[in-house]
Amino acid sequence: MAKAKKLKVFRTPIGFHDAYVAAPSMKAALEAWGSSTNLFSQGAAEQVTDPKMIKAPLARPGEVVRVARGSEGEHFKALGKTKKAKKEEAGSRIKSGMTTEKKRGRRPSSAGVERAEKALASAEVRHHEALEKLRAEAAAIDRQRRELERKHRGEREQLTSELDEAREKFRSAMEEWAG
Repeated sequence: MAKAKKLKVFRTPIGFHDAYVAAPSMKAALEAWGSSTNLFSQGAAEQVTDPKMIKAPLARPGEVVRVARGSEGEHFKALGKTKKAKKEEAGSRIKSGMTTEKKRGRRPSSAGVERAEKALASAEVRHHEALEKLRAEAAAIDRQRRELERKHRGEREQLTSELDEAREKFRSAMEEWAG
């Protein structure tokens, strides 16, 4: 992983959350998020410098850290306009005598969403680790290839020199023999 002093923190919105990642570059952040498009050029991602916001991502470099944007109350408040319109519609039905009584059951559980988010985050980490492993293996193979090429060049130069010398000896011997 990159050294901590070279890391920057980037953020992109994902649903009701922001996904933060500490990475050495925008490209690395996009890879960590699993994005195939440049979210930065689209204005959908940005670099973050606020010390409060970068603390958690810097503690876990390369890992996608999800942070809820706002509280549940704020999320419901954002939906308030829709609820207000429904209440007004219900009020007009009551006045017209068309009432429909609906019971509100238990509040739905967000456990499924949380499980899915954790599974996605886990998959992102596994994907990132697998890519890092492949990059390390590719770098090792590249080093081996360069070393093999270097040895081959040296051996080829030596053998070419020996061939030139053998040809020169043969030419001289043929001239002496021919007379």
